[in-house]
Amino acid sequence: MSWIAIYGIGLLTIFSLMVLLWLISLRLRNASIVDVFWGAGFVVAAWLYFALSPEGYIVRKLLAAGLVTIWGMRLTLHILRRNWGKPEDFRYQKWRREAGDTWWWRSLFKVFLLQGLLMGIISAPLLAVQVFSAPDYLTIFDYLGLALWALGFFFEAVGDCQLSRFKALPENKGKTMDRGLWRYTRHPNYFGDATQWWGYYMLSLAAGGWWSIFSPLLMTFMLRRVSGVALLEKTMVTRPGYIEYVARTNAFIPWFPRRGKDE
Repeated sequence: MSWIAIYGIGLLTIFSLMVLLWLISLRLRNASIVDVFWGAGFVVAAWLYFALSPEGYIVRKLLAAGLVTIWGMRLTLHILRRNWGKPEDFRYQKWRREAGDTWWWRSLFKVFLLQGLLMGIISAPLLAVQVFSAPDYLTIFDYLGLALWALGFFFEAVGDCQLSRFKALPENKGKTMDRGLWRYTRHPNYFGDATQWWGYYMLSLAAGGWWSIFSPLLMTFMLRRVSGVALLEKTMVTRPGYIEYVARTNAFIPWFPRRGKDE
């Protein structure tokens, strides 16, 4: 089976699952479930590509699929726990109000199929690792990919855990999180997420998938400028101490805090 056919089956599977999620969201009146599926969707894609491409270097194939599974399922469980019992995310509530009675069908295209398309595009390195067979040994790019993934997973998982514990304390309500990894970057989880995708790209580069570089570039751009840092910080500028936090802390790439006027 050609890699184009495998990619086509992957896209069809992703879109089918997104339509199913959309139908469930209509029943629940909550489009936020699409966020829960984001990580798990890549796990489905990775193992589907693996199953449909029996050729290739099995060690690299299993390494890539395994790393995506660890990342994707952790992210899915984290968002599920965070959203459980809470109302629909403010972004979707806003779109729901703006669309009125047409939201039921607009949400299919604006939320579910759009995220399905992005998932298909960004999953390109996961496809490249599975369908290309050379070389049949681990290269420096494989080891670099594993190192980048480990670094990214640490920042994302630990950052999420630290923020969850901070928010769980009543005395921290309305305060700015600036401890732990959040002392060195305002968004360690987003930095970690992007870094892991550069790790997946390195694995695909080792297999000859150099052309899939648009995937980590797109993911980094989205996290930095679209749905991650930029969107979240618009809601936080009025929080006490946040302006001072911005003045001394990098937005994305971790670095030591700068001396601010508040110090």
